[in-house]
Amino acid sequence: MTQVHTNAGLDPTRKDFYRRLLREMLLIRRFEEKAGEAYALGQIGGFCHLYIGQEAVAVGCIGALREDDYVTASYREHGHALTRGMSARSVMAELFGKATGCSKGKGGSMHLFDAKRRFLGGHGIVGGQIPIAAGAAFAIKYRGGDQVSMCFFGEAAVNIGAFHETLNMASLWKLPAVFVVENNRYGMGTAVERASAVENIASRALSYGTEAEVVDGMDVVAVHDAAVRAVARGREQSMPTLLNVLTYRFVGHSMSDASHGTYRTLEEVEENKKNDPIGKFCGRLVDEDLFSHEEFEAMDQDVIAEVEDSVAFAESSPDPDPAELFTAVYHD
Repeated sequence: MTQVHTNAGLDPTRKDFYRRLLREMLLIRRFEEKAGEAYALGQIGGFCHLYIGQEAVAVGCIGALREDDYVTASYREHGHALTRGMSARSVMAELFGKATGCSKGKGGSMHLFDAKRRFLGGHGIVGGQIPIAAGAAFAIKYRGGDQVSMCFFGEAAVNIGAFHETLNMASLWKLPAVFVVENNRYGMGTAVERASAVENIASRALSYGTEAEVVDGMDVVAVHDAAVRAVARGREQSMPTLLNVLTYRFVGHSMSDASHGTYRTLEEVEENKKNDPIGKFCGRLVDEDLFSHEEFEAMDQDVIAEVEDSVAFAESSPDPDPAELFTAVYHD
């Protein structure tokens, strides 16, 4: 059985760091809740895939990166964009299709992009971002840099040929890449397959010569620690790593998919909510006297105000000029 890495304990000297992790997860949660409301009201159109429940993955992994590292994600990338430093205003405006959005209203939910922050976008094709991330890693090595390219994708992308081809090339060419599988074990098919999915993904990576770790994705500190190891391997040894991060999303695949009743029971979802990464982490901080319930309430109110401001900004922003229809999106 593959060992699942979990966090052994908290370090009191890292209190401020832990609070930052908590706030970033809380920002994603409140942002996604508001995005869901706006979608239901018809303010957001097209596809919209929420990240509720998986916050510890993006926050823990991206927190291990430098500002000059690269991040590539799938179509479920609101949380990654926020924790990478993109403002709630620019992301919400993009969801609303406004000219002030990070992609000038041309990308929407699935195509957030910010070249200045080296956020190479969300990608609508399952697994399509995996070779793109390897290309960024190749560019780093070709130029003699010491950055790392981190790529996020769901476990269903493991069935895509580009996954196998990319991991093989990344290992052969010794690329500084970190491949993060956000694994809720529902993209692997039958229940029998889901039971063995953890072993399968790790073994596939190892067969290509890529280092692999299995991590508890509901524990933000465990995720961060694993990401630190993977990033160091890429930066110092120019070797790729696959992080198989076991997580659970509390909402459906997209806004058109019910959270339960199709492939999941209400009982299953409610049972997994007991392992909420935000509530669990906050509880640990309180138990170890690193945080208080009053501080959490104040933090939550501050986050809610930031999200409400992003909605007001999006609502008051102009639509893209029709003349922009055939122009490219550039970022300084």
